[in-house]
Amino acid sequence: MMKKLLTAVLAASTAGTMLFAQAGKEREMKKGWNVGLFPTATYSTDTGFQWGAFGDIYYYGDGSTYPDPLHRISWEASHFTKGRTRLYASYDSKHLIPRMRLNVSGTYVDDPMYNFWGYNGTAALQDYSLWANKTDFSPGINYYGISRKMFRALANVQRHITEHFNWAAGINYWHWVIGDMRESPKNDNRYSTDITLYRRYQEIGAIRPGEATGGDALELNAGVVYDTRDIEAAPNRGIWVEAYLNGNVLGNGYLKACTYFRHYLSIPIHLSSGDPVFAYRLAWQQTVAGETPFYMIQNVPLLVQRNMISEGFGSDNTVRGIRENRVLAEGFAWVNTELRIKFINFKLFNQYFYIAANPFFDAGIITKGYREQVFETEANTLDPNIPSESKAIYDPGKMGDIIYSAGAGLKLAMNQNFVLSLELAHCFYAPMIADPWIGMGLNYQF
Repeated sequence: MMKKLLTAVLAASTAGTMLFAQAGKEREMKKGWNVGLFPTATYSTDTGFQWGAFGDIYYYGDGSTYPDPLHRISWEASHFTKGRTRLYASYDSKHLIPRMRLNVSGTYVDDPMYNFWGYNGTAALQDYSLWANKTDFSPGINYYGISRKMFRALANVQRHITEHFNWAAGINYWHWVIGDMRESPKNDNRYSTDITLYRRYQEIGAIRPGEATGGDALELNAGVVYDTRDIEAAPNRGIWVEAYLNGNVLGNGYLKACTYFRHYLSIPIHLSSGDPVFAYRLAWQQTVAGETPFYMIQNVPLLVQRNMISEGFGSDNTVRGIRENRVLAEGFAWVNTELRIKFINFKLFNQYFYIAANPFFDAGIITKGYREQVFETEANTLDPNIPSESKAIYDPGKMGDIIYSAGAGLKLAMNQNFVLSLELAHCFYAPMIADPWIGMGLNYQF
């Protein structure tokens, strides 16, 4: 997900005039209400430039829980130059209900030029010359284009069993509308909707008639959480583990097992701006019963949403450096490692800031394929309509390949819980190498 370049640039440009505070000389403390309203001016490789507005409202009470707030309300309304429109509102609190954490949100996304890359990631062969590229054919070819509208409403709760050990449960409702790509009137008929991977998958049965235009899902989840982090937004130390089952009870039933292990290790170098932190995440999710419908296969279930949308293997949710939702499968595992180094602390307008860098390395692999039987015949691995020498769209021999990438990020944090992020990454798995990946958003990835 992506955010707030303009705010980061303005803050960084005035840093030279600010009062720099040495770590430990004064105790950071925020009380009462803290309201932020910001313009969105960002860029992402997947969605283009973003414009709009977003805001966060924090309530700290007497400040005893700082930097974690008593209540947090977040919202966004934005549009992207590649067509996506996004509306979002959420509420998160550990204190509204005694001994219980409540997280609720609503999200609406309209994406007329969404990318569908096919199933099983490394086995789904890609040809970037067919991605939103005007060719000698009229109209042109955007082979990976579809349209997608999504509405999601969720409510998740956690309650203490012991000090650091919680049970968790939740309910998520989804509504999807999917179809051929929709362009603005000024670009009418720029691309053909007849020659697309979405159409080819329908022809061979990889996308079934009852799910090709979308559908509904009602997911229930239940599990346990172990959490010893000192700060939620950007921990200096601690462990955060989630293990739970996530199942759909509406329409196509399925049950997924999800496990996420995150560890934060403070490195005792004792820099004036704070000790560096080595952080890593080991993650696995897999369908253990039933089959996920096409319109839900990209979902990455989470108990607490750190980003507005949590889906796909790729972009800024899992393995950075590859395209959004590039790997779609019934099961996959991945690892993220990064070093978080704070190098500047300062105070401005009675707010506490720091700037940090985070070089990182990511890797992932598919653990369970999706509808592999559809591609068993050679005819189903080809698309005769593709205007290129190679008409292959699928190679089952590549499904077990490991994807890996590396990069670095820059963070601007306010009051230790509002974190603006800029990250650049490069994929080193040769078949997926494309333009450098750029992501601007909120928060550390994990």
